[in-house]
Amino acid sequence: MDLLSQELTNYLENSCEPENDLLKHINRETHLKVSMPRMLSGHYQGRVLSMISKMIGPERILEIGTFTGYATLCLAEGLRENGLIYTIDINEELEDMVRTSFRKSGIEDKIIYSIGDAGKIIPGLAETFDLVFIDADKKNNETYYNMIIDQVRPGGIILVDNVLWSGKVLDDQKTDQKTSFINTFNQFVSADQRVEKLILPVRDGLFLIRKK
Repeated sequence: MDLLSQELTNYLENSCEPENDLLKHINRETHLKVSMPRMLSGHYQGRVLSMISKMIGPERILEIGTFTGYATLCLAEGLRENGLIYTIDINEELEDMVRTSFRKSGIEDKIIYSIGDAGKIIPGLAETFDLVFIDADKKNNETYYNMIIDQVRPGGIILVDNVLWSGKVLDDQKTDQKTSFINTFNQFVSADQRVEKLILPVRDGLFLIRKK
């Protein structure tokens, strides 16, 4: 199921800030050349990510799941002058495409892009993060969350994508593993007393989590 009709989605996109030319290019190229383009954050969610980042003014951001770099650049819009965004993805086939986009962005020096297993890379990041965006393999949401929670400053924000899973989280008859993983993770976060949390019905569901 679609959480919002296409007409309402169009209205939301027409009512927010437009994509810049590079984001439009990444959006178009992703849909033309990359399998599963639905994984792209897209215009409206990209503006949500940008707005949250700008409200925080982070010095350090961690993104788990780069895909084609669209969300990376949206999150980076809020970085302070001395800020950095670390972004990790396991898909080396997209590396050339992503690095090309980062070079065109004019902020390549603020982006630390790593290809590999996030579970192995994260422990080597000696940073305290103001903002974390988890948008990778859903079965490891809880693993990534637990790995980074102690590296998030008090008052810092964790965002987790796809937590409504096209509405499948409501269907008791859905027994596939991904739906089960997402429901288990959502329940875990809902019970976590270390954080304040709410789910935004943005695109496919965005968990907004604030560390106490």
